[in-house]
Amino acid sequence: MSVFTKVSPEELSQWLHGYSVGHLTELKGILAGIENTNYFVTTTQGRFVLTLFEKLRPQELHFYLNLMAHLSNHGLPCPKPIADLRSELLGELNGKPATLVTRLAGAPVMQPGVEHCACVGEVLADLHLAGGSYRGHLDNLRGPAWWTSTMPSLLPFLDDANCRMLTDEVRFQESHRHDQLPRGVVHADLFRDNVLFDGDNIGGVIDFYFACVDILLYDVAITVNDWCLAEDFTLDPARTRALLEAYRSKRAFTEAEQAAWPLMLRAGALRFWVSRLYDFHLPRPGELTHAHDPAHFERVLRTHRREGAAGADHLALPA
Repeated sequence: MSVFTKVSPEELSQWLHGYSVGHLTELKGILAGIENTNYFVTTTQGRFVLTLFEKLRPQELHFYLNLMAHLSNHGLPCPKPIADLRSELLGELNGKPATLVTRLAGAPVMQPGVEHCACVGEVLADLHLAGGSYRGHLDNLRGPAWWTSTMPSLLPFLDDANCRMLTDEVRFQESHRHDQLPRGVVHADLFRDNVLFDGDNIGGVIDFYFACVDILLYDVAITVNDWCLAEDFTLDPARTRALLEAYRSKRAFTEAEQAAWPLMLRAGALRFWVSRLYDFHLPRPGELTHAHDPAHFERVLRTHRREGAAGADHLALPA
């Protein structure tokens, strides 16, 4: 459980005096996440999620919170930040920036089928389209510049084969330009645990704290790499096709995106391999932290590299 900053019921009750959300009835830590401190909060007027931000700066936080408000106002099933009595979305609790957002219905589906993947493809396209009118801007904080700067600190923890693969893949990604690929607001972390299903429908898309402005296809690749992965670390054709077809029904893919698809699959895998290596080998002190196994995305990346463009033909983007 990622609780870096403790919050007692008494402390939260006092803090909630600055909101019109009723009186605290329950406070419970959330068993997920590695970047922030999260709690479920129940009051006499509703259910919420409290997040205390451990590393993010105000500029970044304003981007995330205003984006969530924007998407919610456009009908996306995402958490809506609650303004305090001063009409501010961001406050401070126990010395950390903090926010209160609505808690959405549903639960993650960890073994998704074709129907789940289709729903995810559609909501991702809706997010990209609605994000087109969002005026905020934030570059990807864990994009290529971060991969490159972080890599030297990770190499001492890797065996020779993985050192070579990490170095080679970072250089490979750096050698490609993507000027022709559509860009916009991306979630950048739309894994299975960040989508809540309420019955057959999506009840919520959560955890926008890696959102940024980046290549839209990169966001699709990150999502496919999680939702459509088979046990042998290849992509399941039926689930992949369902997700991409549902996405395409809302936003068509360009020819440049068609050509870049295998490269983006590798980029999405690299990003999370580097992140998980960093969180696993170089964790920051905290109470009951949880880091994901880096070997998972090592295998995903290795599979994408082995298959290459030819191996991805059966997973080509729908025209």
